[in-house]
Amino acid sequence: MKEVNGDDSNIIDIIPRSIVVVADATFFSRSDGMLIFREPNLKQNLIWKKIYVETAGQYEQLKLELESKGFAIKAVVLDGRPGIRDSFRGIPAQMCQFHQVAIIRRYLTSRPKLEAAQELMIIARQLTKSNEKYFSDLLTAWYEKWQKFLKEKTINPFTNQWFYTHKRLRAAFRSLKNNLPYLFTYQKYPELHLPNTTNSLDGYISALKNFLNVHRGQGRSSRNKIICQILKK
Repeated sequence: MKEVNGDDSNIIDIIPRSIVVVADATFFSRSDGMLIFREPNLKQNLIWKKIYVETAGQYEQLKLELESKGFAIKAVVLDGRPGIRDSFRGIPAQMCQFHQVAIIRRYLTSRPKLEAAQELMIIARQLTKSNEKYFSDLLTAWYEKWQKFLKEKTINPFTNQWFYTHKRLRAAFRSLKNNLPYLFTYQKYPELHLPNTTNSLDGYISALKNFLNVHRGQGRSSRNKIICQILKK
């Protein structure tokens, strides 16, 4: 196995095959990042690219590079960042369930005060233990119970304009509802051995960052060489 270096990306030279891809980006500083595609069943990083900002076009580029080498992407696991999924249109996509729960936590906090938010957080935490029908039924029942509450409005006394009182709660519910078709893809294609999270890559990235922290003081060029050496192992 050897690494092939292009101008912008690095790809591992292995026999082309059908693959599952876990794709995500990580940043070591504000404008110093790496986009990585990993095959979780092979436990192998396939291709990576140095980036300054994360965009859908960069995901598209790495996808096309893999396909140009003869790889066939059977399915992809993503963190749910807006627009990225469109780069894999026509390919079964699994949204990382842990990232989805983290999104809900950001909207509601880990200990929400509103009863409706508490109940929605409980539902979100059932995600990894559910199937699509059961989870969809939970969301539907929750919405039927709280739909009037969600429609409550507040009027700004200075402008006389209104806004939804519970905007963050509405956003949390909308996130779950909109992402529902992609949260249980792994159950629809059991033959692909598709993970329901990006953990195989997240854990690798955490270990990489821990290694770099131990070797602080390296210049950016030296650090990038170290990163590439680690990623290709």
